[in-house]
Amino acid sequence: MKKLGIAIIGCGNIAPAHLEGYAQLSEICEVRALCDLYPDKATRLAKRFALEGCTITAEYRDLLDRSDIDVVSLCLPPSVHCQGAVDFLGAGKHVIVEKPMAPSLSECDVMIEAQEKSGKILSVISQNRFRVAPMRIKEMLDGGLFGSVLLARVNSMWWRGSNYYDLWWRGTYEKEGGGCTLNHAVHQIDILQWLVGMPRSVLSVMGNVAHTNSEVEDVSMSILRYDGMMGQVNSSLVDHDEKQEFFFAAEHASFAIPWHVKAVEQLPNGFFKPNPEREEALDAHYASLPALTVEGHPAQIENVLLAVRQGGAPLVDGREGRKAVELITAMYKSSTEGCEVALPLAADDPFYTTEGMMARMIRYHKKLKSVENLEDSEITLGTM
Repeated sequence: MKKLGIAIIGCGNIAPAHLEGYAQLSEICEVRALCDLYPDKATRLAKRFALEGCTITAEYRDLLDRSDIDVVSLCLPPSVHCQGAVDFLGAGKHVIVEKPMAPSLSECDVMIEAQEKSGKILSVISQNRFRVAPMRIKEMLDGGLFGSVLLARVNSMWWRGSNYYDLWWRGTYEKEGGGCTLNHAVHQIDILQWLVGMPRSVLSVMGNVAHTNSEVEDVSMSILRYDGMMGQVNSSLVDHDEKQEFFFAAEHASFAIPWHVKAVEQLPNGFFKPNPEREEALDAHYASLPALTVEGHPAQIENVLLAVRQGGAPLVDGREGRKAVELITAMYKSSTEGCEVALPLAADDPFYTTEGMMARMIRYHKKLKSVENLEDSEITLGTM
């Protein structure tokens, strides 16, 4: 069987994670094109991954008619995810798009419509689902081992310096779509809704406390209301410890990601005593579930390529990717309007469209510094 041809659109910070995933699947795929507005970046990336004979281009439309390209990874700013996905799906390519899926629900729906019309696969990167703890806990929740979840707390804590937002597309709603809630907490919000479902309402507050070259929020706090359950999601770019963690209190035990379990039983007076037997049983069941041979981006890319080969569906398709965007959109609406927001959001909601959101979002500061090319600035792509 011939290898699947791969193209990477955008050669910035996240592109190497995709290339590493494809490299681990070299027996079934081959990277044949790299595209970036700055071709030198693509050339260096091709050399780093020893991609001999790989096409380098500054314009992704040059690749639309390439019959030897089957799957495209869109590693672009969120503001252009929709157009890129629509173009490549329309050209008969399968598309893997980086998170967040798009800045608005209307753009998500345009992408889903394009996918359905094309008959190809659209998958939204949600690489943290593809890790041992979430996968095992998902199976245990679905199997009813914890009973009903009563309370969930999610912390999406990050640290970014002031010049993080100097890059041209960061720190504006028009290009980035939002701040830490959309672009950082999206990972945890996706896993939360995957594990326990979508809430029926959300109440949020947000602010920008440390990044003056940015319109968008760098701290957000949200309360989620479910039937028979409450949830909390906290996100920031000012936490030096950078912990991303989940806590769940359920009928039979409390548990967490990273994995931890604690169980008690009720005494006649309403207090409790430890229940080590239940803890040991849950811990043993958790340990008995399959581990993953690969995790993160490589695991999700493998999931998508196997779906392409076998004609199945990926774990995270467009409709799954849309759910996180809808919950985050409700958070932005709640913070902006100062009220609790019911879900789902209707198509006539002013926050459904990109234009409607742009007209209403709170701009905490005015972006005054904008660097076009990382190669000409003091900004680096990551911590190194």
